[in-house]
Order: sequence, then C-alpha cells, then structure tokens
Amino acid sequence: MPVTEVEGRRLKLSNLDKVLWPEYGFTKGEALHYYAQVADVLLPHVRDRAASFLRFPDGVDGQRFFAKNAPAGTPEWVSVADVELTRSTVHHVLVQDLPTLLWAANLAALELHVPQWKAVDPGAEPAGPVRVDERLADRIVFDLDPGAPATVVECCRAALLVREALRADGLDAWPKTSGSKGLHLYVPLAPASAEATSAYAKSLARRLEQEHPELILHRMARKLRPRKVFVDWSQNSRAKTTVAPYALRAKARPTVSTPLTWDEVEACADPDELVFLPGDVTERIAAHGDLLAPLLGDHYDLPDMTD
Repeated sequence: MPVTEVEGRRLKLSNLDKVLWPEYGFTKGEALHYYAQVADVLLPHVRDRAASFLRFPDGVDGQRFFAKNAPAGTPEWVSVADVELTRSTVHHVLVQDLPTLLWAANLAALELHVPQWKAVDPGAEPAGPVRVDERLADRIVFDLDPGAPATVVECCRAALLVREALRADGLDAWPKTSGSKGLHLYVPLAPASAEATSAYAKSLARRLEQEHPELILHRMARKLRPRKVFVDWSQNSRAKTTVAPYALRAKARPTVSTPLTWDEVEACADPDELVFLPGDVTERIAAHGDLLAPLLGDHYDLPDMTD
C-alpha cells in the first residue's frame, strides 16, 4: 500500500486504480487528485463544520452508505467533533485540511455534506461535546429541485425569482449546481437560530409559490412536484446537511457541485450547460477563482419577521 506525505501527515493510499465511476472510467486516484487540486477553494466552505460522507467503496453502481461517525482507525490528527443529539452523540469528522480531505476520499467517502452551522468557533479546536440544539446558523440555503419533466432550466428561472425576493428583503444569494438535477442558493448570515432561518426560508418559499404557482412549490408532497420547482427550505434545519461546494457526486458521471455566476443562471437554456466534471471545475477555478468567496466575507442580518 503506497504511503505518501501530505502537509506533514503520512497517508496510506489504496486501490488508486479502482474505477469508481464505470460509465466514465474515473478512478479513485483521479478523485483524490481532483480533491487535491480544489482543496484551496473547497476547504474554507467546510472547515469547522460537522461533516457527513456518502461512501461508495465499490463504485457508484455498488452499495453505498451515508456515514456520520468517524470510522474505527481514524488517525489521531483528524479533528473530530462530538455532536450531542437528543438521544445520542455523533462523532463527526471536521475536514480542516488537505490531509483530512484526502484521507476521507481514500476511504471512498467521496461525497461531502455539511450543515449550515459550525461545530466549533472558527480556528478553535473542539473542546467537549457540542450540543446541536445550541448551534447558530451562519447561512441560509435554498435547494431548488425540479420535478420532471422540469429540469435545471426551470430551476434557473426559479432561482432568479428567489434572488429577486431576497433582494427585496435586503439580502443576496450566490448559486451553485447541486451536481445532480438542481441548484443551491446560499445567503451568508450573521449567526441566527436554525428555527429563525428555517422560518424565514419557508416564508419566502411560500410567498413565491403564491406569486408563481405555475413554477414554484414550497410544499414537500411529491405528488405536487411534476413540472414545478420545489424550493426546499428544510435544509436549514440543524439536522440537515447539503452537499459541499466543489464536492463530487455519486452519479453515473463524476459530476461536481459547482459554483456559478448569475449570468450563467440567467442564460441557461439547456440542462447540459450546467453539468460540470472535475476538469471543467479546475478550469473554472483557474479562470474565476472561488465564485462563492463572498460567502466567507460580509454577512447579512436575518430580516425581522415580527412586523
């Protein structure tokens, strides 16, 4: 088993030639190489957040499982946050650095999901159990999910309406593809409770459904979704996670959850225009840098809903 040193950490890498995306012939080694290339822009968006992983050790066509607890044999240098739930404690990995990112990817933990809150104060080491019901959100996410035959094209139309509504409330949003069928919109926030962010997101989604019932849906019932875009506000719950920016997805092709410009959203006329593979993403980073960098800077105050 080859051993390599990454930023002073020794990593044992295995089965690098194993094809994990058979339709595309994309190997685990190529996945690790991709994550090494994008780490500088990916890590700031996941650092200090309790990570969950979708693992598929036999490839995207094989058995897969969602992993929240750090596995047995986790290196001592991997940061772990003990997150207290109502009836249990989950030992979440914190993806703080490149060695941890590559260690996880080597376990075929290739889809990385994080919540809208941080498990520790930025830059601090975890100190004792973290109570999830005390965590404050520092962003809102809207997950725009198309109901067939609607596609990401309709999601783009809906995204523009969400952005318009947010701006009317003094907020702005930044888009990325989900890496699957839809879009994600993020709003950076001054810390607020998950109850408040969820209530605001639901209120905005409900308002948009009332104003654009032919396109937008805020209710979760699947029977209502055909031909519409479900604006999923529920991922703002403390218990929910969203796939991280720049993360690979376990689809037939190694698609990536990719930051977009609003010009791309406005211009989208075909679903294939917003499908990005690892090589596309590294080229985009070279050309544009991190399009989601504004999420790491100034933050908005959550609108007052008591009026």
